[in-house]
Amino acid sequence: MRELIGSHDLLFVTLDTLRYDIAVECLQGGRTPYLQKVLPGGMWERRHTPASFTYAAHHAFFAGFLPTPVTPGPHERMFAARFGGSETSGPGTFVFDAPDLPTGLAAAGYHTVCLGGVGFFNPAAPLGRVLPGLFAEAHWERAFGVTAPDCLGAQIDRLAMIIEGLPVERPLFTFVNVAALHQPNKHYLPGAADDGPATHAAALEYVDGLLDRLFTLVTSRGRPCQVIICSDHGTLYGEDGHTGHRVAHEAVWTVPYADFILDAR
Repeated sequence: MRELIGSHDLLFVTLDTLRYDIAVECLQGGRTPYLQKVLPGGMWERRHTPASFTYAAHHAFFAGFLPTPVTPGPHERMFAARFGGSETSGPGTFVFDAPDLPTGLAAAGYHTVCLGGVGFFNPAAPLGRVLPGLFAEAHWERAFGVTAPDCLGAQIDRLAMIIEGLPVERPLFTFVNVAALHQPNKHYLPGAADDGPATHAAALEYVDGLLDRLFTLVTSRGRPCQVIICSDHGTLYGEDGHTGHRVAHEAVWTVPYADFILDAR
Protein backbone atom coordinates (compact mmCIF):
# COMPACT_ATOMS: atom_id res chain seq x y z
CA MET A 1 0.00 0.00 0.00
CA ARG A 2 2.93 2.35 0.67
CA GLU A 3 3.59 2.89 -3.03
CA LEU A 4 -0.05 3.83 -3.69
CA ILE A 5 -0.21 6.77 -1.30
CA GLY A 6 -0.87 9.97 -3.21
CA SER A 7 -1.60 8.34 -6.56
CA HIS A 8 -4.67 6.34 -5.51
CA ASP A 9 -7.87 7.23 -3.74
CA LEU A 10 -8.75 4.95 -0.82
CA LEU A 11 -12.08 3.41 0.16
CA PHE A 12 -12.56 1.47 3.40
CA VAL A 13 -15.97 -0.16 3.83
CA THR A 14 -17.01 -2.01 6.98
CA LEU A 15 -20.09 -4.15 6.54
CA ASP A 16 -20.99 -3.85 10.19
CA THR A 17 -21.87 -7.19 11.87
CA LEU A 18 -21.65 -9.30 8.69
CA ARG A 19 -21.08 -12.97 9.53
CA TYR A 20 -18.50 -14.89 7.53
CA ASP A 21 -20.62 -18.02 7.13
CA ILE A 22 -23.62 -16.11 5.81
CA ALA A 23 -21.43 -14.03 3.48
CA VAL A 24 -19.99 -17.24 1.99
CA GLU A 25 -23.40 -18.90 1.70
CA CYS A 26 -24.79 -15.89 -0.15
CA LEU A 27 -21.80 -15.85 -2.48
CA GLN A 28 -22.01 -19.57 -3.26
CA GLY A 29 -25.77 -19.34 -3.73
CA GLY A 30 -25.50 -16.55 -6.30
CA ARG A 31 -27.26 -14.06 -4.05
CA THR A 32 -24.44 -11.47 -4.13
CA PRO A 33 -23.47 -11.36 -7.82
CA TYR A 34 -21.67 -8.03 -7.68
CA LEU A 35 -19.43 -9.12 -4.84
CA GLN A 36 -18.68 -12.33 -6.72
CA LYS A 37 -17.58 -10.17 -9.65
CA VAL A 38 -15.21 -7.88 -7.74
CA LEU A 39 -13.80 -10.03 -4.93
CA PRO A 40 -10.36 -11.47 -5.75
CA GLY A 41 -10.98 -14.96 -7.11
CA GLY A 42 -14.69 -14.42 -6.54
CA MET A 43 -14.24 -15.34 -2.88
CA TRP A 44 -14.20 -13.81 0.57
CA GLU A 45 -11.05 -14.31 2.63
CA ARG A 46 -11.64 -15.82 6.07
CA ARG A 47 -10.05 -13.70 8.78
CA HIS A 48 -10.24 -13.01 12.52
CA THR A 49 -11.31 -9.61 13.79
CA PRO A 50 -9.29 -7.86 16.54
CA ALA A 51 -12.44 -7.17 18.59
CA SER A 52 -15.97 -8.42 19.13
CA PHE A 53 -17.88 -5.16 18.70
CA THR A 54 -17.84 -2.05 16.54
CA TYR A 55 -16.14 0.55 18.74
CA ALA A 56 -13.14 -1.59 19.70
CA ALA A 57 -12.74 -3.13 16.25
CA HIS A 58 -12.61 0.24 14.48
CA HIS A 59 -10.04 1.65 16.88
CA ALA A 60 -7.84 -1.32 16.01
CA PHE A 61 -8.56 -0.98 12.27
CA PHE A 62 -7.60 2.69 12.16
CA ALA A 63 -4.33 1.93 13.98
CA GLY A 64 -3.48 -0.59 11.27
CA PHE A 65 -4.77 -3.81 12.78
CA LEU A 66 -7.19 -5.04 10.13
CA PRO A 67 -8.72 -8.52 10.50
CA THR A 68 -5.88 -11.06 10.65
CA PRO A 69 -5.49 -13.96 8.20
CA VAL A 70 -6.33 -17.26 9.86
CA THR A 71 -3.14 -18.89 8.57
CA PRO A 72 0.00 -18.78 10.77
CA GLY A 73 1.88 -15.48 10.58
CA PRO A 74 3.45 -13.08 10.89
CA HIS A 75 1.45 -11.23 8.22
CA GLU A 76 2.65 -7.90 6.83
CA ARG A 77 0.06 -5.20 7.41
CA MET A 78 -1.19 -2.79 4.73
CA PHE A 79 -0.76 0.25 6.97
CA ALA A 80 0.41 0.85 10.51
CA ALA A 81 0.89 3.56 13.09
CA ARG A 82 4.59 3.74 13.86
CA PHE A 83 5.61 2.28 17.21
CA GLY A 84 8.69 0.55 18.53
CA GLY A 85 8.79 -3.22 18.32
CA SER A 86 6.23 -3.70 15.58
CA GLU A 87 6.87 -7.07 13.92
CA THR A 88 4.22 -6.86 11.20
CA SER A 89 5.33 -3.72 9.34
CA GLY A 90 7.19 -4.54 6.14
CA PRO A 91 8.48 -2.92 2.95
CA GLY A 92 4.97 -2.56 1.53
CA THR A 93 3.39 -1.17 4.70
CA PHE A 94 2.31 2.48 4.75
CA VAL A 95 3.71 3.54 8.13
CA PHE A 96 2.47 6.86 9.47
CA ASP A 97 3.62 9.03 12.36
CA ALA A 98 0.16 9.50 13.79
CA PRO A 99 -2.11 7.50 16.11
CA ASP A 100 -4.63 6.65 13.40
CA LEU A 101 -4.98 6.21 9.64
CA PRO A 102 -7.19 9.26 8.90
CA THR A 103 -4.68 11.56 10.59
CA GLY A 104 -1.78 9.88 8.82
CA LEU A 105 -3.46 10.20 5.44
CA ALA A 106 -4.37 13.85 6.09
CA ALA A 107 -0.66 14.53 6.65
CA ALA A 108 -0.02 12.87 3.27
CA GLY A 109 -2.42 15.30 1.56
CA TYR A 110 -5.67 13.33 1.61
CA HIS A 111 -9.12 14.70 2.31
CA THR A 112 -10.65 12.27 4.82
CA VAL A 113 -14.38 11.55 4.95
CA CYS A 114 -16.38 9.41 7.37
CA LEU A 115 -19.90 8.26 6.55
CA GLY A 116 -21.05 6.57 9.73
CA GLY A 117 -23.80 4.03 10.14
CA VAL A 118 -24.30 2.33 13.50
CA GLY A 119 -24.72 4.15 16.80
CA PHE A 120 -21.00 4.51 17.55
CA PHE A 121 -20.91 7.07 14.71
CA ASN A 122 -23.95 9.02 15.89
CA PRO A 123 -22.65 12.38 17.22
CA ALA A 124 -25.69 12.92 19.45
CA ALA A 125 -23.63 11.47 22.34
CA PRO A 126 -19.95 12.20 23.11
CA LEU A 127 -19.01 8.54 22.57
CA GLY A 128 -20.38 8.75 19.04
CA ARG A 129 -18.04 11.62 18.21
CA VAL A 130 -14.78 9.80 18.95
CA LEU A 131 -14.37 7.79 15.74
CA PRO A 132 -15.85 10.45 13.42
CA GLY A 133 -13.58 12.99 15.13
CA LEU A 134 -10.56 11.37 13.49
CA PHE A 135 -11.71 12.63 10.08
CA ALA A 136 -11.62 16.06 8.45
CA GLU A 137 -15.25 15.61 7.44
CA ALA A 138 -17.80 13.30 9.10
CA HIS A 139 -21.48 12.74 8.46
CA TRP A 140 -24.23 10.83 10.23
CA GLU A 141 -27.97 11.12 10.00
CA ARG A 142 -30.88 8.85 10.87
CA ALA A 143 -31.15 7.84 7.20
CA PHE A 144 -27.68 6.20 7.55
CA GLY A 145 -28.62 4.21 10.65
CA VAL A 146 -29.70 0.71 11.57
CA THR A 147 -33.44 1.35 11.24
CA ALA A 148 -33.25 2.91 7.75
CA PRO A 149 -33.98 0.35 4.98
CA ASP A 150 -31.96 2.33 2.39
CA CYS A 151 -29.10 3.33 4.68
CA LEU A 152 -26.34 2.63 2.17
CA GLY A 153 -28.22 4.43 -0.59
CA ALA A 154 -28.43 7.54 1.60
CA GLN A 155 -24.70 7.35 2.35
CA ILE A 156 -23.87 7.09 -1.35
CA ASP A 157 -26.07 10.11 -2.07
CA ARG A 158 -24.07 12.11 0.48
CA LEU A 159 -20.76 10.90 -0.90
CA ALA A 160 -21.77 11.99 -4.40
CA MET A 161 -22.33 15.52 -3.08
CA ILE A 162 -18.94 15.51 -1.33
CA ILE A 163 -17.08 14.29 -4.40
CA GLU A 164 -18.78 16.86 -6.60
CA GLY A 165 -17.31 19.65 -4.47
CA LEU A 166 -13.82 18.19 -4.06
CA PRO A 167 -10.95 19.21 -6.39
CA VAL A 168 -9.93 16.19 -8.48
CA GLU A 169 -6.25 16.77 -7.74
CA ARG A 170 -6.86 16.20 -4.00
CA PRO A 171 -6.65 12.50 -3.11
CA LEU A 172 -9.61 11.18 -1.13
CA PHE A 173 -9.94 8.66 1.69
CA THR A 174 -13.54 7.57 2.18
CA PHE A 175 -14.66 5.43 5.09
CA VAL A 176 -18.19 3.97 5.02
CA ASN A 177 -19.69 2.02 7.92
CA VAL A 178 -22.70 0.16 6.52
CA ALA A 179 -25.43 -0.44 9.10
CA ALA A 180 -27.75 -2.73 7.10
CA LEU A 181 -26.50 -6.04 8.52
CA HIS A 182 -26.78 -4.88 12.14
CA GLN A 183 -29.94 -5.63 14.05
CA PRO A 184 -32.72 -4.83 13.37
CA ASN A 185 -32.55 -6.29 9.85
CA LYS A 186 -35.93 -8.05 9.59
CA HIS A 187 -37.21 -5.26 7.35
CA TYR A 188 -35.14 -6.69 4.47
CA LEU A 189 -37.27 -9.86 4.35
CA PRO A 190 -40.99 -9.19 3.85
CA GLY A 191 -43.09 -10.97 6.46
CA ALA A 192 -40.22 -11.71 8.83
CA ALA A 193 -41.21 -11.34 12.48
CA ASP A 194 -37.70 -11.44 13.93
CA ASP A 195 -34.07 -10.99 12.97
CA GLY A 196 -32.20 -14.15 12.03
CA PRO A 197 -29.80 -15.67 9.52
CA ALA A 198 -32.37 -15.31 6.72
CA THR A 199 -32.91 -11.58 7.33
CA HIS A 200 -29.15 -11.11 7.73
CA ALA A 201 -28.67 -12.66 4.28
CA ALA A 202 -31.43 -10.50 2.81
CA ALA A 203 -29.67 -7.40 4.18
CA LEU A 204 -26.47 -8.46 2.44
CA GLU A 205 -28.39 -8.85 -0.84
CA TYR A 206 -29.56 -5.26 -0.43
CA VAL A 207 -25.98 -4.07 0.09
CA ASP A 208 -24.70 -6.05 -2.90
CA GLY A 209 -27.25 -4.29 -5.10
CA LEU A 210 -25.70 -0.89 -4.29
CA LEU A 211 -21.97 -1.62 -4.36
CA ASP A 212 -21.68 -1.06 -8.11
CA ARG A 213 -22.96 2.47 -7.60
CA LEU A 214 -20.55 3.08 -4.72
CA PHE A 215 -17.52 1.72 -6.58
CA THR A 216 -18.41 3.62 -9.74
CA LEU A 217 -18.58 6.81 -7.69
CA VAL A 218 -15.20 6.40 -5.99
CA THR A 219 -13.48 5.67 -9.32
CA SER A 220 -15.07 8.64 -11.08
CA ARG A 221 -12.31 11.10 -10.09
CA GLY A 222 -9.76 10.00 -12.69
CA ARG A 223 -7.59 7.95 -10.35
CA PRO A 224 -7.56 4.29 -9.29
CA CYS A 225 -8.94 3.37 -5.89
CA GLN A 226 -7.57 0.95 -3.29
CA VAL A 227 -10.56 -0.76 -1.68
CA ILE A 228 -10.70 -2.55 1.66
CA ILE A 229 -14.05 -4.20 2.47
CA CYS A 230 -14.68 -6.37 5.48
CA SER A 231 -16.84 -7.00 8.51
CA ASP A 232 -15.86 -5.68 11.92
CA HIS A 233 -17.39 -8.64 13.78
CA GLY A 234 -20.13 -11.23 13.39
CA THR A 235 -23.22 -11.74 15.50
CA LEU A 236 -25.29 -14.55 17.00
CA TYR A 237 -28.89 -15.56 16.47
CA GLY A 238 -29.33 -18.05 19.30
CA GLU A 239 -26.21 -20.17 18.76
CA ASP A 240 -25.13 -21.70 22.09
CA GLY A 241 -27.82 -19.58 23.74
CA HIS A 242 -26.33 -16.25 22.66
CA THR A 243 -27.96 -13.38 20.82
CA GLY A 244 -25.90 -10.44 19.58
CA HIS A 245 -22.15 -10.04 19.87
CA ARG A 246 -19.44 -8.78 22.28
CA VAL A 247 -18.79 -12.40 23.23
CA ALA A 248 -15.93 -14.75 22.33
CA HIS A 249 -17.66 -17.01 19.81
CA GLU A 250 -16.50 -18.34 16.45
CA ALA A 251 -19.39 -16.66 14.62
CA VAL A 252 -18.37 -13.31 16.14
CA TRP A 253 -14.60 -13.52 15.70
CA THR A 254 -14.58 -14.89 12.14
CA VAL A 255 -15.23 -12.25 9.47
CA PRO A 256 -15.12 -11.88 5.68
CA TYR A 257 -12.36 -9.68 4.25
CA ALA A 258 -11.11 -8.51 0.83
CA ASP A 259 -8.87 -5.82 -0.60
CA PHE A 260 -8.32 -4.94 -4.26
CA ILE A 261 -7.68 -2.02 -6.61
CA LEU A 262 -10.32 -0.58 -8.91
CA ASP A 263 -9.22 1.17 -12.09
CA ALA A 264 -10.27 4.75 -12.69
CA ARG A 265 -13.41 5.16 -14.77
